Amino acid sequence: MAAPFRQDAGVIGLVGLAHMVSHFSQLLLAPLFPWLKDVFQVSYAELGFLMTIFFVVSCAVQASSGFVVDRFGPRPILFAGLALLGTAAMGFAASTSYGMLAFFSVVAGMGNGVFHPVDYTLLNRKVSGPRLGHAYSVHGITGSLGWALAPAMLVPLAMAFSWRVALVAAGVLAFAVLAVLLVHRDKLDLPASAPVNAPAAAGTKATHGQEGKFDFLRIPAVWMCFAFFFFYAMALSVVQTFAPAAAAHLHDVPAAWVAMCLTVYMLASAGGMVLGGFLAANPARCERIVGVGFGIAACIALVMGLADVPGAMVPVLFGAMGFSAGIAGPSRDLLVKRSTPENATGRVYGVVYSGLDIGQAFAPLVFGRLMDNGQFQSVWIGLAVVQGVLIASAFNVRRVRRTALATA
Repeated sequence: MAAPFRQDAGVIGLVGLAHMVSHFSQLLLAPLFPWLKDVFQVSYAELGFLMTIFFVVSCAVQASSGFVVDRFGPRPILFAGLALLGTAAMGFAASTSYGMLAFFSVVAGMGNGVFHPVDYTLLNRKVSGPRLGHAYSVHGITGSLGWALAPAMLVPLAMAFSWRVALVAAGVLAFAVLAVLLVHRDKLDLPASAPVNAPAAAGTKATHGQEGKFDFLRIPAVWMCFAFFFFYAMALSVVQTFAPAAAAHLHDVPAAWVAMCLTVYMLASAGGMVLGGFLAANPARCERIVGVGFGIAACIALVMGLADVPGAMVPVLFGAMGFSAGIAGPSRDLLVKRSTPENATGRVYGVVYSGLDIGQAFAPLVFGRLMDNGQFQSVWIGLAVVQGVLIASAFNVRRVRRTALATA
């Protein structure tokens, strides 16, 4: 029987609020690069390396924290992650050298790495099945809003006061959200998972003891999901980092509109996730929804790269691409859930979603070189190719899962 709506809504809202802070914290430094470059006398490459540190650490923590979540339960790990993000923001504000910025990038990466194993463990185990698609939708929306909030909050504060004040405000936000979750901590209460003796995913056999904790790594669908999220992160990184500038060079987009393109994309993506939550009510069609959503996004990317698009249409196309990608968001998360053994949620989501961090660390190396060489058209064509690979990866997940069922 489904849990009361109010109970499910409370869990979804609290988890979504924490997820917003996670995404907000991923963009703590990037909007402030112009200020940091002058103060610390460093290059953009050196500042970009701080983001690499962040995502490499986040990847390592994300892959390992799932085991901790399954062992001790998600609530204390969630509180620790928020505390680390708040501490990192305050540390950035107090930094007096590049070395201090690098150190607190490590702290921030540690805090960011816990969220996906924690969030999906709470959602999958505490939210009723009929509302799970909507839960994933809200989770994705709050993440997009966190990305949109960071530059909208930090840049005006830096302009009005200073970059240090902006980062202190970010730290206050993280600690305020932590306080809200502490007040409502009973809604997030969830015991640690029982020992894994028999993974429930198709195609696995019962094992016992310590070996059982790693049996999920033998499931091909888990690694297909990892590959899917690697390419998903590459596509997202291109959109967030290079696509607006590439479009400006190709289509004479006014400078004032370039930054707006990313905001339009994120807000439209959030809107697409609302629709995607309803479409994901039937898990059997999640691969098709992912295929259609990213198929449309890839077509728009090709139009941006190959067609003569008026500058005024560029933000509109960014919005259309964001909306179509957003539709696929909740179904994307269902791909993982359907490949997850019982009582191993934290571990599976930790390993699978570490693909996000690896993809975000890898994409700038490839597409940054294209930008440096002035190959702006290739940036958009490359984005379309990555989105096409996403579609193939989604259907590969279904193929290996069905193969496992057939041989079980």
